[in-house]
Parts: sequence; structure tokens; C-alpha cells
Amino acid sequence: MTAITASMVAELRGKTDAPMMECKRALTEAQGDMAKAEELLRVKLGSKAGKAAGRITAEGVVTRYIEGTVGALLEVNCETDFVTKNDSFLALANAAVALVAKNDPIDIAALGALPYAQDGFGPTLEDVRKGLIGKIGENMSFRRFKRFGTGNKLASYLHGTRIGVVVEYEGDELAAKDVAMHVAAMKPVALSSADVPSELVARERSVAAAKAAEDASVATAAGKPVQSAEIVAKRIDGSVQKFLREVSLFNQAFVKNDKQSVEQMLKAAGTVVKSFTLYVVGEGIERKVDDFAAEVAAQVAAAKQSN
Repeated sequence: MTAITASMVAELRGKTDAPMMECKRALTEAQGDMAKAEELLRVKLGSKAGKAAGRITAEGVVTRYIEGTVGALLEVNCETDFVTKNDSFLALANAAVALVAKNDPIDIAALGALPYAQDGFGPTLEDVRKGLIGKIGENMSFRRFKRFGTGNKLASYLHGTRIGVVVEYEGDELAAKDVAMHVAAMKPVALSSADVPSELVARERSVAAAKAAEDASVATAAGKPVQSAEIVAKRIDGSVQKFLREVSLFNQAFVKNDKQSVEQMLKAAGTVVKSFTLYVVGEGIERKVDDFAAEVAAQVAAAKQSN
């Protein structure tokens, strides 16, 4: 049986905001599988267990560069928030995103090989990165980038340096900028319901089905009537459709006017959004969680051995 440590419980609580004992029970049932434990909590606790899922778990900045119909979005990571305010680090990030837009590198390695000099380091961007690691005393890395050059108009929005959005569009610039701001606030995963990744839909359906089974079990134990299979199927479909509306851009209520959807706003403005790209600093990166109790115990044991 997998040992459930305090650090594992803390990590799951940090992701879900669920009570500590619920997190421990879910991890035990899932035999230490973090993803499975998250699903179990959602079944038991509903949406409450998912509200912290988007928390930022690493430091860094998102930068963007746009010149005409060519542009780029880039995430650069570092270890502490202190470095995100360092002028040399910011200069590196801004130079790198411009290099992406102008040179169209195929990957991070190709980006690092491009000519660039800064703070006495060079002759490549990678050489500057390595030089600044030694100078600042903290690791930093180029995590991901997206270049835009299809000929569509580009609009962008930066929320500080932690969230960046670029929208490809045709039509009104102000409407497109409003959409970029909306994406930063509401974080849709696709343009329309039909574009939502199938694995996300399958996971949501699985959670809804498990929730329905849980409700049926509770009703049976309480001696109450259980809903028919047809009604249960409709409930599950309803949950999935609600999920699709919540995560698809065009179906979301527009942040500046919740009486209309984003799709309705765009139609009124004569604007077509072709795509959007959203970067949130540290999204998907798990910060190391130290097991302080284990660390102290290890130090005590080492001290006893040395005596």
C-alpha cells in the first residue's frame, strides 16, 4: 500500500482547498494517485474541490511582442518573485520574445541558439541566460512560446507580468482587445464547445456519472426513491453541457456585459476571433512541497548518530 505523507496531503489541499482529512481519505482511496484523488474529491465535494486548481505554482513572467500581423507570446520562469523585478531578467525576457517573433525558431533550443548579447554575456541567447544565472544566483529558463504570423490581425492583453493573451482576429480592434482581457479573466480552454478537448469532456462526464452514483447510493441508504436511468442520463448530459458552456469562449458571458455572450458581443461588433493563446505563469508546474516533519526527523536521527 502506498504511504500517504503529510506533504502529499498538503499538495492536494493546495490544489483543491478541500479539508485535510478529506484529502487524506481521497489519497488513500486513490493509492497515492494525485490526479485520481482530485477526481474523487470533485465527486464528493463538487465544484468546491476545483476552485484552487488554477493557482500559480512557479515564478516568472509572460511577455509579448507584436509588430503588424507578426507577434509572439513567451513565458520565462525563475525561482523567486524577487527576480521577476530584476532589470536584467526582464531585459532578457523582452529580447527573447522579440527574437521569437522575428526569427520563428522551431523550439526552445533553437531560440537559445539565436545571436544575442547582454550584460557582457553572449554571443547567443542561451549564453546570456547562463551568464545571468551566475550573476543573479538563481535558475531561470524559457518555458514555452507561441509565434503568430498567419496574416490575421493581433490583439493582446497583459495582466501585470503573470498572465498574457494574444488574440488573432478580423474586424474591430477594440472588440478584439476586450476579448483578450476576457480570456485573461475567465480562462476558457477553447473557442467553442465543439473545440473543447475530448479528454476534458470525458473526464467531466466521468465525474458527473460518479456523482450521480454517489447520490443514488445515499438515497438508497436513506430509504428514498432512486432516480430512473433516463433521468440520471439527462442529469449527466446536463452537467457536461454546463461544463462546455463554462469553458468555451463564445458561450461565456462577456465580462463587460454579462447580459450577452462573447459570441453575441463579437457579432454586434462585426468581429471574428480566429484563435486565442493564454499563458499563465507557472500553470501546470508543481512547486516542490517540503515535508518539514520528515526533514526535522532526519536531522535529529543524523545528530544522534554523530554523538
